[in-house]
Amino acid sequence: QLVESGGGLVQAGGSLKLSCAASGSIFSINYMAWYRQAPGQQRELVAAIQSDSTTNYADSVKGRFTISRDSAKNTVYLQMNSLKPEDTAVYSCKQIIASSNNGINYQYWGQGTLVTVSS
Repeated sequence: QLVESGGGLVQAGGSLKLSCAASGSIFSINYMAWYRQAPGQQRELVAAIQSDSTTNYADSVKGRFTISRDSAKNTVYLQMNSLKPEDTAVYSCKQIIASSNNGINYQYWGQGTLVTVSS
């Protein structure tokens, strides 16, 4: 189960930090990512972090957003700075989790959290 928090309303230029915590039977978390979907648009990858802490970002957020993870808390964060109205969307986290060392991974999605950036 993934539980997200941190969305809300912010003025352009402001900041927000999203969190996504995993719970349940967790052996390892191999991939964590944030996606977003704006009204009338397809869901897009915003940022991802691998188990070795390698990160990648959408071009539209590079230099403004930072993804990080706290392995001890099974939590992934998305620090969003210099927010723009076009960042308005529902943000969802995805985690790929192994519940044991049998090599089987499962994909989980959070419930989504709305980020609204006013101009």
